Amino acid sequence: MFPQNLTDGYRAFLGSSFPREKGRYELLAEKGQSPEVMIIGCCDSRVSPEVIFDASPGELFVVRNVANLVPPFETQGDFHGTSAALEFAVQALRVKHIVVLGHARCGGIRAFADDTAPLSPGDFIGRWMSLIAPAAEPAGPRGDDFAEYLTRLELAAIENSLNNLMTFPCVRILVERGKLQLHGAYFGVATGILMIRDPETKQFRPAVETIPDRVSMFRAT
Repeated sequence: MFPQNLTDGYRAFLGSSFPREKGRYELLAEKGQSPEVMIIGCCDSRVSPEVIFDASPGELFVVRNVANLVPPFETQGDFHGTSAALEFAVQALRVKHIVVLGHARCGGIRAFADDTAPLSPGDFIGRWMSLIAPAAEPAGPRGDDFAEYLTRLELAAIENSLNNLMTFPCVRILVERGKLQLHGAYFGVATGILMIRDPETKQFRPAVETIPDRVSMFRAT
């Protein structure tokens, strides 16, 4: 049976959101999408880019995977879900911004740090999470505070994904021409605080000035 909560949610959508956005949906159906922003986010159910950024239909082009990772450019494999989405966003939609959106308490990052046993013979999570191995060294030693180490690793993984984005020729060329900008962001699930990476200092700072001063400044390297 189809989940009842999804049916109830759809019914609520038909009664509220869809009537308000009906004109936008009709225009999107007729003319197609033209978002200026691509979000590369985690498939964690607690971190929805559309909710965090209060986005309307057609505003964001979103690809989500375990731990919001971007693989380096390569053409030998057979399946390139994230790379295909990136190619479409950059080459077809001509987005102007790409945001790698990481988050606190990421299960994928935790699995990498714990070096947990595979959940299946395919070990799909383990093989996918091996992409952040280059980020482990910049994150520094684990130390006694495991939670703090996980935060450093989550931020280092964002930095690593930004570096991997630049290995794609179509991305690098547009960035160098000033037609595409890359951004890092980090969302606190428990606090709702969004941190934005400063490209010069590589520090993560609150996205809005109303955040209390006690919020820590994080560094990705």
